[in-house]
Amino acid sequence: MADHLPPVAREPAVESGTADEPGVPRPATGDSGLRRSGARGASGPRQAYAAIDLGTNNCRLLIARPAGDSFVVIDAFSRVVRLGEGLAQSGRLSDAAMDRALAALQICADKLRRRNVHLARSVATEACRRASNGAAFIERVRRETGIALNVISAQEEARLAVLGCHILLEQGEGPAVIFDIGGGSTELVLIESGPAVPRILDWQSVPWGVVSLSETCGPEGVDAAQRAARYQRMRSLVDEAFAPFAERIAPARADPPSVESLRLLGTSGTVTTLASLHLDLPSYDRSAVDGVIVPATAMRAIASRLSGLSLAERREVPCIGRERADLVVAGCAILESILDIWPADRLGVADRGIREGILRSLMATGLRRDEAGALRTGQDPA
Repeated sequence: MADHLPPVAREPAVESGTADEPGVPRPATGDSGLRRSGARGASGPRQAYAAIDLGTNNCRLLIARPAGDSFVVIDAFSRVVRLGEGLAQSGRLSDAAMDRALAALQICADKLRRRNVHLARSVATEACRRASNGAAFIERVRRETGIALNVISAQEEARLAVLGCHILLEQGEGPAVIFDIGGGSTELVLIESGPAVPRILDWQSVPWGVVSLSETCGPEGVDAAQRAARYQRMRSLVDEAFAPFAERIAPARADPPSVESLRLLGTSGTVTTLASLHLDLPSYDRSAVDGVIVPATAMRAIASRLSGLSLAERREVPCIGRERADLVVAGCAILESILDIWPADRLGVADRGIREGILRSLMATGLRRDEAGALRTGQDPA
């Protein structure tokens, strides 16, 4: 049976996929994806902060206001844009993928303007890191939307993911692993719990996410044997990529007295989808999933079952649907490899990550640096 960790002080985000609204002025943006508005002073009681995460598969926005040690979300947006579609074969972002991402970013720009955002940071990850035309796309985004995307390193991506979701890690002693399965890459982080933000002991990013792994392994085949062979190839590719990290963290895995003491927390569409299936939800419910703790054996069983289903069958499974049906198998392969590396008895599930990490960084340091003028130099928040 699933358990829940105590919630943080945050209202549920209202995810939106509405059409772009024309005629809204573009927001002004600064270096490194930082945006400041002069409409209201930094000390105003209703100041808002925003984070945009343009990934290989999704474009996501959160706008929030500080609330004690946490924040309250006042607006949110998420859309599957598949920016990295075809990247594994061509090495470039396709015109159709860039157009989809731009349409989503236009909506984000409108929301920044209407919500009177004081400070924002906008980041792009693996797809823009890898694509030969990534820099040209970033410039096009700036020109057409006013959003200055900062292409962050894999290390920064891992740090922000940890900062955004570590509060959901189970209490305990000794090292723990936090992971983020993305569209174009997966980040694994070995952390040591601290009084506030955990200390990162080791980390690794591999270029396998649900999009890149799916495209590299090609069509899934027409029968169960072909699907099984493709899944095994996925597992082999991911295992090989994870091997250096697995070797380095082996001593930390051996330290705890039992498997029950190993702690593991995942943030991604893969783990939230599988958790939804474990909870037997008729449709996705963030409030039920974010912070839930599920048996690792249950997640493995669900991953194994999904990998054997046809694409048409997966599309009929609640909480998967058409948008994720072709990608969820790759996520299952990555998750199973992670469970082999860090065989925890239970898996914590987080529906939060990079955006929340950005917001925490902005709120913790934005006002102090703004007053010192550091943001005007384009420096990233701590």
